[in-house]
Amino acid sequence: MEDYIQVFTTTETKNDAHRIARTIVEKRLAACGQIIGPMTSTYWWKGKIETAEEWICVLKSSMQLYEELETAVREIHSYDVPEILAVPITAGSQSYLDWLSKELKRNRNEE
Repeated sequence: MEDYIQVFTTTETKNDAHRIARTIVEKRLAACGQIIGPMTSTYWWKGKIETAEEWICVLKSSMQLYEELETAVREIHSYDVPEILAVPITAGSQSYLDWLSKELKRNRNEE
């Protein structure tokens, strides 16, 4: 099986999440982007605990495209230190995985 991944990033606004999903899908670095939220995050930032409303952007891709995907997210993300985490997909519907693979950049000869 190909090395499929889900990449998670959080954003300050729903519009930011949509902009990231749209840009990454347009570049075919992900076949799909999903927006979840709002949610509440509690985290350390600059020596104190912060709480903020955030949105999650989930991008379906492959490990072979991760580095390029991460670079593209960093270029458009508004956070100084964006959360960008890749989680492996260990199993899935073969028809969905076939579709995912077909829609990714390297499989469409669009370098």
